[in-house]
Amino acid sequence: MQPFHRAVLSLSSHSPPSLISSPPPHSVLPLARTASSSSTGSGFSASLTGWEMFLPTGCLLLSVLLFHPALAKVCNDRTKHGQDNSWFTRDGENLPIMVLMPMNESALMSSISQGIEPAVQLAIQHIRESRKYSFSLITKIYDTECDNAKGLRAFFDAICYGPKHLMIFGGVCPSVTSIIAESLEGWNLVQLSFAATTPVLADKKKYPNFFRTVPSDNAVNPAVVKFLNFYNWSRVGTLTQDVQRFSEVRNDLTNELEKADIQIADTESFSNDPCVNVKKLKDNDVRIIIGQFDENLASKVFCCAYNLNMFGSKYQWIIPGWYQGNWWEQANSTNCTTKKLLTAMEGYISVDFEPLSARQIKGISGRTPKEYEREYSRVLQQKGVEASKFHGFAYDGIWVIAKTLTRVMELLRIKQRQNTYHNFTVDDREVGKMVLDVMNETNFYGVTGQVMFRNGERMGTIKFNQFQEGQEVKVGEYNAIADVLDLINNSIRFQGVEPPKDRTFVRLQRRHINVPLYSILSTITILGMLMAGAFLFFNIKNRNHRLIKMSSPYMNNLIILGGMLSYASIFLFGLDGGFVSDKEFETLCTVKWQQFIHEMLTVEEYSLEADPQGRDIAIRPFLEHCENTHMTIWLGIVYAYKGLLMLFGCFLAWETRNVSIPALNDSKYIGMSVYNVGIMCIIGAAVSFLTRDQPNVQFCIVALVIIFCSTITLCLVFVPKLITMRTNPDAATQNRRLKFTQNQKKEDSKTSTSVTSVNQANTSRLDSLQTDNHRLRMRITELDKELEEVTMQLQDTPEKTPYIKQNHYPDANNILSIRNFTDGKDGEKSILKNHLEQKPQAQWGSMDPSRINRGPLEDINSPEHIQRRLSLQLPILHHAYLPSIGGVDASCTSPNGSPGSSPRHRHMPPSYRVMVSGL
Repeated sequence: MQPFHRAVLSLSSHSPPSLISSPPPHSVLPLARTASSSSTGSGFSASLTGWEMFLPTGCLLLSVLLFHPALAKVCNDRTKHGQDNSWFTRDGENLPIMVLMPMNESALMSSISQGIEPAVQLAIQHIRESRKYSFSLITKIYDTECDNAKGLRAFFDAICYGPKHLMIFGGVCPSVTSIIAESLEGWNLVQLSFAATTPVLADKKKYPNFFRTVPSDNAVNPAVVKFLNFYNWSRVGTLTQDVQRFSEVRNDLTNELEKADIQIADTESFSNDPCVNVKKLKDNDVRIIIGQFDENLASKVFCCAYNLNMFGSKYQWIIPGWYQGNWWEQANSTNCTTKKLLTAMEGYISVDFEPLSARQIKGISGRTPKEYEREYSRVLQQKGVEASKFHGFAYDGIWVIAKTLTRVMELLRIKQRQNTYHNFTVDDREVGKMVLDVMNETNFYGVTGQVMFRNGERMGTIKFNQFQEGQEVKVGEYNAIADVLDLINNSIRFQGVEPPKDRTFVRLQRRHINVPLYSILSTITILGMLMAGAFLFFNIKNRNHRLIKMSSPYMNNLIILGGMLSYASIFLFGLDGGFVSDKEFETLCTVKWQQFIHEMLTVEEYSLEADPQGRDIAIRPFLEHCENTHMTIWLGIVYAYKGLLMLFGCFLAWETRNVSIPALNDSKYIGMSVYNVGIMCIIGAAVSFLTRDQPNVQFCIVALVIIFCSTITLCLVFVPKLITMRTNPDAATQNRRLKFTQNQKKEDSKTSTSVTSVNQANTSRLDSLQTDNHRLRMRITELDKELEEVTMQLQDTPEKTPYIKQNHYPDANNILSIRNFTDGKDGEKSILKNHLEQKPQAQWGSMDPSRINRGPLEDINSPEHIQRRLSLQLPILHHAYLPSIGGVDASCTSPNGSPGSSPRHRHMPPSYRVMVSGL
């Protein structure tokens, strides 16, 4: 209150009679007569209309005193506060109490007052019955009609025309109560309210003489903070109706939340349509919503919440608990049906003060809250009025006044006894100060719980209700004095299996290789490594075999080792942060890219995903990558040089495609391997890049590509060698010497084809040599037959020897010469041809002239002839008869290869070998 106002108020109550005792000549007496009947609630309202009703209390009363001095004279005569101070000296005194509340049924909030009067009368009755108090309280109700002007008029009438009121009880409407409470200090009066919950009145600098037994709207904020802490909710949002009452509560709540270190994610205010604001709360991921709005807009809020799916297990609404019963039906002005509203409302928590204590403890009146409630209900039935939620606070308020006045009387009597001059007097200022001090010391247990004030504010009990299946159920309470939250066990029902989260909790989940997939591919890899090991063992064991030796066994060993390294890389690719630590994973990064430059372990996070188990959390997958600052350059170099190696391999395979030796000609298999590796690497690299965020798919594709490429390459290189070694071990060492059988002709044809593939330029020359070779073989066969016949004839008819000797002996020598040449290497065929061209076949009748004159018998029996006959017969047996019984092969009589080199000749005597080779 401003000093000027206080001076005016003090003037009106303490001015000496001489100051205002004589009315001026222009005083208007009819106004005084109108004012004298104002206690009935009529007649004075006309003088306080217009601009005066907007003036502060002090200015308004000053205007009354200045413009109506006759009225001031009457007030002064009726309110001699400083002179009548004997009320505390007598027992059985009736002490008047001013009661301010709206009584007119047409006035706003009048329903509250109708249920208050029975509680006040019941409290006065119980005080009288207790016989503990030496006075009786007399209440005088003044109707404020919830109107500022009418409320001020009622208060002024009570001051001017009523008895001397020691205290003021009441104050329901916030605006009227705040105006009157602001002027109490000037009147030295203390007001105790039972229904004014507006937070404005908590300002002690502005309203120092105001107390209330009902907790303030702000009193629920500590309880809400305690409730939030109980469920570890540290992130909330507020939705407030744009009205002063709710804004003040929101501001105080903000301070309380900041003290408790609870984050306010979003603060929204609305006037009429809350849907936009509710949508913003959802966009900001607000799960715990504290609402401050009346029941008319509450239906709109929950309709918006239903349309936006902001209800159920993921959301928790906390709203005021002072709404009327079934408010969703009475105040439903939305397009949502009642069923939809009930669906969205299910589970909300309402917070309000506790009208009656739940603890059945006998209080100051000697009654438990239940006993008092039964008596109150009986009085209501007798009077036929509805109950008020503030009746318990009004009942305890009367007891507060009784205890306060009793204590003030005791203090005054003590001071009176201590006064030695026996002329003790006390003024209203001193009495008002004593009342304030005693009120702050109030502490007793009433029907609403423990009654205690802290800076004029009631430290009461706050209850928590939850909307369950269409009705509110009490789930707990908060004791402001003890700062304790007591929740009833298993009474709160959340929509989910657990309380809602205060935000979308993001759980980081590493994307790793599934153990079954890793196990399966590892098993396949181990099989591939065992196969490669078998190929390596085979290659080392047979390294001296002509087939393996001609195929470069050391290069084959390198191929096998490369395949085994490729197989081993699969184990490394499958190891990630799920199996090893971060430090070990960085080491594995270097091992998997075969590089020695510094690696960095980077973590890539992906968009949020819903929890597959339906929990109220979001999954943010993350994947660990091995990267460095020059990754692109490094990969480019690796792809480039490996691509060049593959191209070079293709070039070599193409250049050696015509090699006739099977052991050396792997061009077809190499080409197939390069094609396989190239195609699979291109596909694998592309798919691996596209599945970067799916490690299971990526690992599966990379592993299968490596397994497929390595296995196919090893099989193409070594399986043909295994088959050849098993089916034809001597394929690489088989002698390509000529045979006189049809099979030899086929092999010669194949050999000819192989030779032809080596050098296309010599095709015609080889064909001619082949033709000559075949012709000479046929001739040799014919000569062998003729030689055999001649030899047989020599055995049967010795007389014909001279003819044979003369005609056939040179041909025999020619036959042996031809055989020696034809059994040599291919390079000697040209020599054979030249020899035949230079020495044509001798005639069968040609003889040596030196022997023509000798006799036939002499020549036949001579040692020289006998030796010659034996030298002719033995080769015939050697070439014609022994092969049919398992003897030596005809090809073994080549002069370049000793017959003894054949296993079939090892049992023959050395003398025969000399004769055969000598021939």
